[in-house]
Order: sequence, then structure tokens, then C-alpha cells
Amino acid sequence: MSERASYAAAGVDIEAGDRAVELMKEWVAKATRPEVVGGLGGFAGLFDATALTSYRRPLLATSTDGIGTKVAIAQKLDKHDTIGFDLVGMVVDDLVVCGAEPLFMTDYICTGKVVPETIAQIVKGIAEACVEAGTALVGGETAEHPGLLKADEYDVAGAATGVVEADEVLGAERVRAGDVVLAMASSGLHSNGYSLVRHVFFDRAKWTLDREVPELGTTLGDVLLTPTRVYAKHCLELIQELNDGEDRPLHAMSHITGGGFAANLARVIPAELSVRIDRSTWTPAPIFGLVGLLGDVALPELEKTLNMGAGMVAVLDPSAADAAIQALAARDIPAWVCGEVTAAPGGTVALEGAYAK
Repeated sequence: MSERASYAAAGVDIEAGDRAVELMKEWVAKATRPEVVGGLGGFAGLFDATALTSYRRPLLATSTDGIGTKVAIAQKLDKHDTIGFDLVGMVVDDLVVCGAEPLFMTDYICTGKVVPETIAQIVKGIAEACVEAGTALVGGETAEHPGLLKADEYDVAGAATGVVEADEVLGAERVRAGDVVLAMASSGLHSNGYSLVRHVFFDRAKWTLDREVPELGTTLGDVLLTPTRVYAKHCLELIQELNDGEDRPLHAMSHITGGGFAANLARVIPAELSVRIDRSTWTPAPIFGLVGLLGDVALPELEKTLNMGAGMVAVLDPSAADAAIQALAARDIPAWVCGEVTAAPGGTVALEGAYAK
């Protein structure tokens, strides 16, 4: 007689999932806020909304995203404690562009086989990034999908909720002709364009992750796994510093992710205005040039796929530019004026000139 069917025989190990929860608890406990009610293990995360009563007209903002194929790099290197920054950055930095403070976040991890230590390392990175963003990690889900994913494969996604005062929302309606565009340096590729990056380095160039690359000053794997810079807390503080008075000179922000600099910035530019960006105001990190060189990737294709060294952009009155640059420098975020808003209609963003060498 054949063995009786069971969940374990089908490839799902409930005990391993329970062990993963135990291992991640210490990290989740660090990613909290005073408003969090209860702990890990409930069916839903609870957040005390009493604080919202102090708002005149609170608007809730929500965002969801994943890491993308960068997870393949983490899996190949067997290093899983940094991609949480990629997840959190992709989610909370979409919230902050409208001026919203990210309050809490949940994550979802699906894998072919639950390895408790690996899951705990992923959650460790998510929790540490939540601490850096000032948001609480209030819950999540780990799912085992044998047959759909290989034993060593996983994918990660998350969602966050934030709040902003209705009359303080940043966006296109605040942007004016004469505003300047302030770029904030990225830490590298962040978490976008990895399908192109992997194709170039692995399929075309046949490079390996342990290859020492003189132009990069380290191995290819180290650079490809560099965590996404999480801007949320720093940008919120910048908004509070600059827009504390009547003038409110910081008008809009844009998170430079999939689609590149021009397409993302255009999302916060009104149809009656346009933007000129001067490439000569910065030098992209060597990794961007290598992708272009080894893959014979045309510059327009690079620019619509990768962030090219600028991960976040602010649009503000020129009178506030120096103060913004100094405030960001104090937070170890290099920033520079890279362009201006013009009265030309169209709502377009044009990149002009050549990048500085």
C-alpha cells in the first residue's frame, strides 16, 4: 500500500515555517513604532490610528512593490540579509514623494522550500531597513510553493501605508517655471533593470559574480548586491525643514526607479511646463558605463532602464537649493542641482549634454 498523502509529502514543511518565525522575531521586534499594538504571530498587524486625530485632514497613502530579479544575485551569492533594503526602499520611497510618512509595512516571501535561516536573514534586512526608514514592520507571510519554485528560489514583495496632511501633499500642481531640479545620489543600481544587467554580464560577457573588476574596485557580485539607498526618513526631514513656513519651497519629488530619470520625473511635471536636465552636472558610477559598454547598450536605453546615479529627485524653488544640498550632505546623501523647469509646454523631461568624466 502506498504511503498516505500529507502536506509534508507534498513538499510543504509547516515546522520549518514555524522555526523561521522564531528566528525572525528578534529582528521584527526592532522595526517598531509606539503605535504598534501586539506582536508577531497574529492574523493581522495592528496599528493605533489615534495619532491621526492630530491631523487636520489626514490622507492615507499606500504603495506596494517587489525586489525584482535582483533576488537571483542574492541567491547565487547565498547572501540574503541586504535585499530587504531593496524591498523597503522600493516601497517607502514611493510614499515619501508625495510627502507621506510611512507608518507601517508588511512583507510576503514565497519560496520553493522554507530554509528558516534564509528566511530569517531576508526578514533581518527588511527590519533593519524599516528602522532606517522610521516605519514599523507589523507583519508578513512566508509561503512554501514546491513545484512552482525550486528549493533554493524565492521572491519577496511588500506593501506600506503612510499618512500626509491634505494641504501638504507634494506634486505637479505645486511645480513652477524657474524651479530647479535637485538630484540625490543613488548607492548604485538600486533594484531596477536587473534583467538587462544580468543579460549583459552573464549571457553576453560571460562574467561571474566573483570576478574582480578594477573599474569597480571590488567583485562584480559585491556591486550588483549593493543595497538600495533608503531616502524616506531623510526626505521627510528635508520636507519638514524647508516647508515649515508659509513659502513651502519644496514642491515635488520623484523616485527614480523603473523607467529611468526622465520618465519618473515627468510624472510630477504639469503639462504646461517642461524640464531640462544637464548630464554634465554628475558622473554616473562605473557600473552604469560597464553595462553600456559590455552590452553595447545605447544611452537612451540605459537611461530609460537604470537610475544612472540619481535615485531621488526634488523640484524646488532655487532659493532653497543650497539649504537642501547642505541638509542632505549632513545626512550623507550627496545632492546637486542638475536642471531646471521651463515654461515650455509639454510636460516633458529632456536630458542634454554629456555626463562628466
